Amino acid sequence: MSLKIVFMGTPKFSVPALDILLKNKFNILMTYTQPPKKSKRGQKINSSPVEEFCKKNNIKFKNPSSLNSKEEFNNLKKISPDLVIVVAYGKIIPKSFLKIAKFGFINIHASLLPKWRGAAPIQRAIMNRDKKIGVSIMKIEEKLDSGPVLASKEFELDKNATHGDIEKKLSIEGANLLIQNLKIIQTGNPKFTNQDNSQATYAKKVEKNEARIDWKIDADKVLAHIHGLSPRPGAWFEFENERFKVLRAKISSENGKPGYVLDENLTIGCLSNSIQILELQRQGKNIQTTREFLLGKKINKGKILF
Repeated sequence: MSLKIVFMGTPKFSVPALDILLKNKFNILMTYTQPPKKSKRGQKINSSPVEEFCKKNNIKFKNPSSLNSKEEFNNLKKISPDLVIVVAYGKIIPKSFLKIAKFGFINIHASLLPKWRGAAPIQRAIMNRDKKIGVSIMKIEEKLDSGPVLASKEFELDKNATHGDIEKKLSIEGANLLIQNLKIIQTGNPKFTNQDNSQATYAKKVEKNEARIDWKIDADKVLAHIHGLSPRPGAWFEFENERFKVLRAKISSENGKPGYVLDENLTIGCLSNSIQILELQRQGKNIQTTREFLLGKKINKGKILF
């Protein structure tokens, strides 16, 4: 008998898991996603990627502004799912909900738990220059990302990969891992392993004040900072009273004073070694390669970036 599933997710990261459930003909009773939001510029209303996917594939969905009501509790109870799958939904699941489903709630989390519990696991792993990165499937409990783990998969962390690159990879790998383990859950004999809470670290949300590039640190730390924040919110520097986001870079062996432009290819001195910028973005403009960018905006050798 096929599992009766409720899915909860919102951003692009959630879509591969919902897609693979659909392709494997699981019984998706309902999908929950966050309500549409106004765009930063203008008044355009943007539905979530999960909502758009549901519309295209005729999947029933709800987008309540809050789950903290008796009405929403009763709605989910009436649906009566065997299992609720949560992938970057973006809302805390009320404690009262967790016993509604026969097999509970499980979550795809983009870290090797118990490391990097919380809102920004990929960003923090990159910025911390971790050697490994991965994805875990865990049971949701009241305390954030603390539930027992059913399965995980780890990968080498490529220092030249951005947050955007890794997020895409882990969304697909997490979806594949989910399908493998749903078969185990369906047998009624899944083996969950408790996390070692003494080894837990917390991936707090990235704040805007963390995004400015500090050239007075080692180049490998600067690179991790740039790639950890790419494409959003984007690490940035200022030049001639204008802010520029750096989206991709590589380490160079050239040496020079921190913050100084060392050549005509936007290689910037750091405390040790240097960073060559490969992709960047002016305010209000599209992302460009350094070569494209320099055709319209000269930043000559010897200039200082702040």
